[in-house]
Amino acid sequence: MNTMSPVSSQDALLAICLFAAFADGEKSTEEREEIRRLAEEIGSQNLAGLSRQILMRKLSLDSVVAGLASQEDRLLAYEMALGICEAGGSVSAEEQDFLSSLREHLGLGAEESRVVENEVSSIVLAPVATTTASQPAPENGSMIIKYAIVNGALELLPETLATMAIVPLQMKMVFRIAKSHGVELGASNIKEFLATAGLGLGSQMVEGFARKLMRGVGRKLGGKLAGKAADQITGSALSFAATYAIGHVAEKYYSAGGRLDSSGLKSLFTSFQGQAGDLHKKYLPEIQARATTLDRSTILSMIGGSTPV
Repeated sequence: MNTMSPVSSQDALLAICLFAAFADGEKSTEEREEIRRLAEEIGSQNLAGLSRQILMRKLSLDSVVAGLASQEDRLLAYEMALGICEAGGSVSAEEQDFLSSLREHLGLGAEESRVVENEVSSIVLAPVATTTASQPAPENGSMIIKYAIVNGALELLPETLATMAIVPLQMKMVFRIAKSHGVELGASNIKEFLATAGLGLGSQMVEGFARKLMRGVGRKLGGKLAGKAADQITGSALSFAATYAIGHVAEKYYSAGGRLDSSGLKSLFTSFQGQAGDLHKKYLPEIQARATTLDRSTILSMIGGSTPV
């Protein structure tokens, strides 16, 4: 029985992000804890309340979709949901069923769905091994800072595409670090490493989308969210810190021959995240300047490997 229906397109979009995060039943317990943490961190009663409604089956996809006032909202909802489901790499049967049901509820035709799918997959499922051939291999510490700055800058942009680019760039960074120590990784190896270290892939994307939505925005810019400057710095700091931490954990792990266990990796990740707070303040002017150089074409080019980070 549905006891609540989102009263705004913002709530409806948030709810669809949550439905996507919970779509894979095997991860529901883990995702539930992540969403609870995110709700507390963002200070969103909406996020916490919607999460409870969905998990208690008191909120249906029908009632959520009814809160989306425009076709633009519906396309954005599908884009976000697809990005979250694909963040883990392979889309499970349960997630496929959810996405199929979502398309039907949203009333999306095959062609418009395909346009969204092609764009999202080109970002989220990009090959990790594609790097710029002409670029000399940098020292890993400086490379990690470059990736952290770019990912911090991506969080300053309003587009959902920018949020989706963060995880693929983190994966490329880990690939390059491992390769510098003679280890060749595939995408599944990297995702397993990130998850073991404590960096959630889907939850990181949910967090980015939720922050954009909670900035109160419900208008779009070129089909994507357009937001206020307030609170963007917090999102930037989090993405900078996560990227900086996972880069240094990867450097420690692969330089030590992969001999750290799960608890050791998580402890290192937390420690490096703590260090990154002051560093973000130091690099903030550079992060803000980098954001002015990023657009859709540049982001796709970085992910594809033809433009250096």
